[in-house]
Amino acid sequence: MIIKLSEKNKDFFNQVYLIVQEIPYGRVTSYGAIANYLGAKKSSRMVGWAMNASHRKENIPAHRVVNRIGILTGKGHFMESENDFDRMENLLKAEGIVIKNDKVVDFKKIFWDPMNELKDF
Repeated sequence: MIIKLSEKNKDFFNQVYLIVQEIPYGRVTSYGAIANYLGAKKSSRMVGWAMNASHRKENIPAHRVVNRIGILTGKGHFMESENDFDRMENLLKAEGIVIKNDKVVDFKKIFWDPMNELKDF
């Protein structure tokens, strides 16, 4: 499903993109952690919609955003072709992140929480 940007959600999406651009190489965060940081704790699904729409923008490392337990739930949105189903996983692996069965290994260890990391953002 493609979510069209409206004036109402455009600002939220842009705020999400600013946060995602801050996720360091080799680290991951979750949809919920981003929503919580933005003061919209129940809006993790909207963060996911922003990630789906981010592929039309440059410099948004959306592959670093996973679900609350480290599962690559958005991987279907990274395909550039029918044979590219592992693109999200491959992008993460290229950053040294270990993936097993579509899940980030040592998720808690490499989890990047914007509430702790972006105090002065």
